[in-house]
Amino acid sequence: MKAKYIRVSTEEQNTARQKDEQFKMYEDKCSGTIPFNERPQGKELIKDIESGLIDEVHVHAIDRLGRNTIDILKTINWLTERGVNLVSDKEGLKTLNEDKTENLIAKMIIGVLSTLAEFERNQKKERTREGIILAKSRGAYKGNGRPTGTTEDKDEFLNKPTSKKIVKALKQGRSIREVAKVCDCSINLVRKVAEVSKLR
Repeated sequence: MKAKYIRVSTEEQNTARQKDEQFKMYEDKCSGTIPFNERPQGKELIKDIESGLIDEVHVHAIDRLGRNTIDILKTINWLTERGVNLVSDKEGLKTLNEDKTENLIAKMIIGVLSTLAEFERNQKKERTREGIILAKSRGAYKGNGRPTGTTEDKDEFLNKPTSKKIVKALKQGRSIREVAKVCDCSINLVRKVAEVSKLR
């Protein structure tokens, strides 16, 4: 039987586009930093594989397995050892060949992609840290989350329609520039919402 594993970072993200009726579905809503075998549906999938129910697992992209290179590779090796083919739809990769031998080219590419996913996560954390330092240096960062130059508190600011729209777009993983374009607002406003909501 074929399975499809879906992971999104937040409850708000829509997974409808990733679903397909021809697969048995497993869906986790959690951070990619949580090891695969510690996620609720990750555990269920592992249990079904060990029971011999699943012989092929599809994911939208390799980073759905995780954001940690070692964890991604451990998960793929575990699947390969059990003769389970992992198919990444976005990258068009299969971990096993037709004769069930390991696809070495896919293994090499997955190693690079998983390293990039981890690098991207670390870069994001570093940008957040640097952003806070810069905001503090210019007096724009306050512990109570109140934006500089306004009497609104954090909740009032974030409950504005535009702020809500920005938060939603940020949670979808869009860049600051993309969010500003989608929400038809300034980049500075997006940065301010990101800082206050701690999404960057």
